[in-house]
Amino acid sequence: MTTMLPKEAGAVGERESRQVAEAAREQDWGKPSFGKEMFLGRLRLDLVEAWTDTPPHPWLAELRAFLVSHVDGRQIERDARIPDEVLQGLAALGAFGMKIDRKYGGLGLSNLDYCRALGLVGSVSPALGALLSAHQSIGVPQPLKSFGSEAQKAAFLPRLAAGEISAFLLTEPDVGSDPARLGTTAEPVEGGYRLNGVKLWATNGTIATLLVVMARVPAAEGRRGGITAFVVEGDSPGITVERRNSFIGLRGLENSVTRFTDVFVPADNVIGGEGRGLKIALTTLNTGRLSLPALCVSAGKWSLRVAREWAAEREQWGRPVGGHEAVAKKLSFIAATTYAMETMLDLCCRLADDERNDIRIEAALVKLHASEMAWQIADELVQIRGGRGYETADSLEARGERPIGVEQVLRDLRINRIFEGSTEIMHLLIAREAVDAHLSVAGDIIDPDATLAAKARAGAAASAFYARWLPTLTVGQGQNPVAFGDYGPLAAHLRYVERASRKLARSTFYAMSRWQAKMERKQAFLGRVVDIGAELFAMSAVCVRAHTEHRPEGVELADLYCRQAVRRCEELFRALWENTDRVDGAAAKRILAGRYAFLEEGIVPPPTEGAWVAAWQPGPSTAEDVRRRVPPPPG
Repeated sequence: MTTMLPKEAGAVGERESRQVAEAAREQDWGKPSFGKEMFLGRLRLDLVEAWTDTPPHPWLAELRAFLVSHVDGRQIERDARIPDEVLQGLAALGAFGMKIDRKYGGLGLSNLDYCRALGLVGSVSPALGALLSAHQSIGVPQPLKSFGSEAQKAAFLPRLAAGEISAFLLTEPDVGSDPARLGTTAEPVEGGYRLNGVKLWATNGTIATLLVVMARVPAAEGRRGGITAFVVEGDSPGITVERRNSFIGLRGLENSVTRFTDVFVPADNVIGGEGRGLKIALTTLNTGRLSLPALCVSAGKWSLRVAREWAAEREQWGRPVGGHEAVAKKLSFIAATTYAMETMLDLCCRLADDERNDIRIEAALVKLHASEMAWQIADELVQIRGGRGYETADSLEARGERPIGVEQVLRDLRINRIFEGSTEIMHLLIAREAVDAHLSVAGDIIDPDATLAAKARAGAAASAFYARWLPTLTVGQGQNPVAFGDYGPLAAHLRYVERASRKLARSTFYAMSRWQAKMERKQAFLGRVVDIGAELFAMSAVCVRAHTEHRPEGVELADLYCRQAVRRCEELFRALWENTDRVDGAAAKRILAGRYAFLEEGIVPPPTEGAWVAAWQPGPSTAEDVRRRVPPPPG
């Protein structure tokens, strides 16, 4: 029997979509959060000052040696394939169990050393880094670590630590960041569930033997139902890997379209209970998102090395190109930004490892900031290298030059602005958390469905909250010329951060008062609020690191980054209220209506046949199965 699509899939309204997303949020703030406090205008350096000198785990030296001797990143790029022997070697080394506890056969690395490991791997092959990241950060190990039963951990984690590969399947052909429209179903049957649906863009999907699959269980009497997470055996009858997707970058990535047709999943394979799938996914990403910035930091370090060596040796107009101001500014940006990305990531890892703080905002900020900044770094590196930056490594080598594949770095990095939450979605996600305190006290005031009595109660609560909170935004340490004196030359930057955080909080409050329920549609405004917050978090982090490490070079880089960041913050503050958002929105409506279609004349148009989003129908697959199975290591 084949289950049809659920009636509600693909046909939900905006309100229901918001309700599904809101229900999946972590509602409570049981632990302190630097980011939450910062968006409320409170600079809590005490939450992030515990910076310690943590030497790399000895295993990282083994990993480095393996990468140098056994992994050819350029060959992976040429073949669009990671060789079996590389995966077997990594399995033997324990690389597939980096985040799995030792009791289950893993290495039990800290978040900090795990991200260091991904940085090493990514410097040789970003596609290989993405494979290991998807396997451990969002694949089966992380959800089981946080939500799995002891029986599930004992059954699956040793297999994964030994080298089996996992994948995470949420996205569908017409479902991306709006999971309320999920179409894959899990129909309860005797002993378990029967899965039907199609999943798109499953990283590791062609080689994974264990899957985390998100599917909708229909609600019924005595059954909660809802979006649920399942561990699914990758070779279960009824699974077809219909194709491997190809991309402009990460050419070695094994990414699939996977169909489920009457796939039986035992009831014991439900993770965390019915209806908890999205909450599990979001909670997993709190630390899972740290893996992506690790690859961005790796790319920044690689780019800095290339830019420094090239700009010092290449001469134009009688001196090295790095001596010309136009290039010098690019070098300065690359170095300062790489230092900031690494510092933000390391700080988040340390906070995640000590488990005393809620890092949902901080992890999201570093993912957002690093993915955007790393892309800019790669773009600037292409410009510094000129025509050679646009040329492939193989082409450079063929004519006798050093095979530096800058263009590949640009291609590989581009997906990071989309992976695990696009920049636009990250802006909205972080903004929702940033205004959580306001919504908590003013929810019924701006809820059109709330009764007058509820609005009155909310109004009284809001008045009490703002009577206490607003006065704290008037004066702070940032106006004291000797505040943060222990930070020496960096004290002025922290005074700016303190003043700017209060200014940001005031701006957010004013916007909430002005737009109320319409605030959620002010996406450009919210995006700027979040970008300011990311810069302030980065400034705080680099100051804390430089102050703690007592390295003159670190102080110089922290000072450099802060000076650049202040300029960006001030531009964003101005743009909060002086912008073209309204006219841009009006123009977009005219564009969509075809008013300016005359601008599209004079070209051979792109293809007009075929669907923008391919429709899928339940039922057996008619495509050839393209899954790939990596044999176990010899011996």
